[in-house]
Amino acid sequence: MEVENKDLEWLDFDILANYPDVIGKVFLRHGGTSTGAFNSLNLSDSVGDHPDNVKVNRSFIQKNMRVDNLVFAKQEHGIKIIEIDRNNFLNFKVADGLYTKEKDIGLAVTHADCQAAIFFDKENQIIGIAHAGWRGIIGNIYSKMVENFLREGSQIDNILVSISPSICFQHSEFKNYKKDFPKKYWAFQKDHYLFDFWDIAESQLLDLGIKRENIEISKICTYCNPKDYYSYRRDKITGRHATVVAIKSK
Repeated sequence: MEVENKDLEWLDFDILANYPDVIGKVFLRHGGTSTGAFNSLNLSDSVGDHPDNVKVNRSFIQKNMRVDNLVFAKQEHGIKIIEIDRNNFLNFKVADGLYTKEKDIGLAVTHADCQAAIFFDKENQIIGIAHAGWRGIIGNIYSKMVENFLREGSQIDNILVSISPSICFQHSEFKNYKKDFPKKYWAFQKDHYLFDFWDIAESQLLDLGIKRENIEISKICTYCNPKDYYSYRRDKITGRHATVVAIKSK
């Protein structure tokens, strides 16, 4: 008999609390088997951790989510979105965003400092997950996700968005912003070379027509909280969190 790991810790989203059929969690760095710089719940298989540790850690969160299948995006800091279903979840191409209408499939992205955003159509029961580093946000991956939802019949007023802890502006230095960022984003500079990507994300979602009350941004900085969060900018060699969303059938 398999025993569930009771040491896992995660962040829930208030905006999803009234919808018991959808589960969205950001798993903190505790309760896993990884050691050293990856201590302890590293969920990425591409940062140098031993594959066996990652496999066990992922099994812990799959049991915790109580889903039949757990699908991790194959990320490349891009803006591509792929629909996941029962036929392709074992074999799909690179994408930084996933969405599905299927129940009991957990969609996951890994992150450390980047944003992970959960999208949920509360009427049509569609879920999506997006990994958004600065390239993804500047490329407006969130608009790509919303476009897919609208194509599936969603109404913009029914879409809820929850964004994970990520790096705060005090540690988001971009010295080459004039080269890397379109000019419309320069207004989000808070100090010399420091940019507020929490504000950028909210602005993008509002511009798409998402209601302010349907947006929840976890303004917890991964860099500033080493006890609970991995941070690439802080540590360079480090683990990755997973943010996971699923619709339950029962």
